[in-house]
Parts: sequence; structure tokens; C-alpha cells
Amino acid sequence: MSESVIGETPSWGTECIRELRETLLSEESPFPCTFAVSGIKRNTLRFAFVDDLDDERAWEPLPGILSAYLRDFRRLGRETSLVVFFRPEAAPRRLPEYEERFWAVLRHLHERDPEPWPAGVPTDTDDPWWEFSYGGTPIFVVCNTPAHRMRRSRHSPGFFITFQPRWVFEGLGADTPPGAAARRTIRKRLSRFDAVPPSPALGSYGDPDNREWRQYFLPDGPRAHGVAERCPFHHTGAEAVVAGQATGFDSTSRLTPKTVGDS
Repeated sequence: MSESVIGETPSWGTECIRELRETLLSEESPFPCTFAVSGIKRNTLRFAFVDDLDDERAWEPLPGILSAYLRDFRRLGRETSLVVFFRPEAAPRRLPEYEERFWAVLRHLHERDPEPWPAGVPTDTDDPWWEFSYGGTPIFVVCNTPAHRMRRSRHSPGFFITFQPRWVFEGLGADTPPGAAARRTIRKRLSRFDAVPPSPALGSYGDPDNREWRQYFLPDGPRAHGVAERCPFHHTGAEAVVAGQATGFDSTSRLTPKTVGDS
């Protein structure tokens, strides 16, 4: 397990990984995201741990953890993600509280980003080509919480965030045969796995009607997005000047997100 973990493994960490593995590898209830299932089988998922969801001093290792993952993710292949677990709590919170914490974590990372925002990625979250970025790399992000009950694909005994570089989606756009096939498979599995229909927020990156941020934290019911009506994330600092070549990101590619808990 040590090679799969970035940083220290706390006493509670092994159980978090065990529970996720059990969910992803279940044969009785196949997990919707085939990419996540393949990643756990191939040992290309990476894990990290944060000791407190409220104390931002406990978040200080996060920028280094994400930077370490981004330096190595291409070597792992396309079926890779970084899953960051936060120490499980005795009692679950309400969904809006988890949503607030999720966006706080992304702001924390953004404010400590050592690299400029990628030139190929808009800074306006209302732009269909916007994506959260860190270290010059566009990243699709997903949050799982104990408060997600009906949307089981976003449920977890503890709060965790999955970071998936957009590079892994190259060649899997909705208008490509592999992308269309994967989308059909995942949506079919979602319909069986969740107690609610697939969220209307799920869409294709770059589609004029799609907003990536709404897919990051899904509601537990049929609404199109979470509690926030507008994206709580705001870009800070000057406009990006880093070249897209450094990230391997092509802003003209229309790619369909597929990740842990997504469709």
C-alpha cells in the first residue's frame, strides 16, 4: 500500500482505503465509474490523508501532496486519480456543510498554487471551458460525503475529494466512439446504483450548456446542482501566462469527464 500513498498513512487511513476498494470492486453492486474500478485493479489510484476537515492548519500538506501527484501521474496511465481522505467524524454533517468545506479546500489550494493558471483554461467559472486547475494542470474534481444517501455513487463513510487530471480524458469526448460507449455504460450503471436519476448537471466538457463546477459537488436529489446557485470558487491574481504546452492541455479538445462517482 505504501507506493499508493502520498505522505503519511494515519491510523484511520487503512480503513478508508479498504472501504473504497470494497465499493469499487463489488460484484453484487457494480460501481458506475468503470475508470475508477479499473484504476483500483491496476493500482494506478493514489491516496493521501488530511487529519481535520475544519482546521485549515491541517490542510497545509495538501498543496505538496497534489504537486507530488501531478509530477508523476502520466507515468501511471490514463486510469488514475488522487483520492484525498479527511479523517472520518463520529457524526455526519448536513450536505450544505460538506459543500462549503469542499469549496474551501479548493480555494485553499488555489491560493497556494505555485504555478500560474493555465493559459488554455478560462478563469470565469461560467465559461463552459473552465476547469479547476493547480500546478498548471486542469483537474476534474469530485466530492463524496456521508450525507449523500440516495446518490450512492457520491456516498462515502467519510468525506473525500478526488482529483483527476483532464489529460486522462483525451480521446474520450462525447463525440468519439470510445467516449460515447463509456458514457452509455456508466449511465446504465448509475441508473442501477443510485436511488435517483443521473444528475442533469452531468455533461460534456466544453458544451455550451455545461458548467463543470456543478458536477464537482452533486446534490443528493434530482436538482441540477448543489446548494450553491453560483460557483463559490473565484480566481485570484493576474491572468494566466503559462503555456498550455507545459500541461499537455489542448483547450480545443471536447472531453467528457468520467471519474469516481461521476457519469
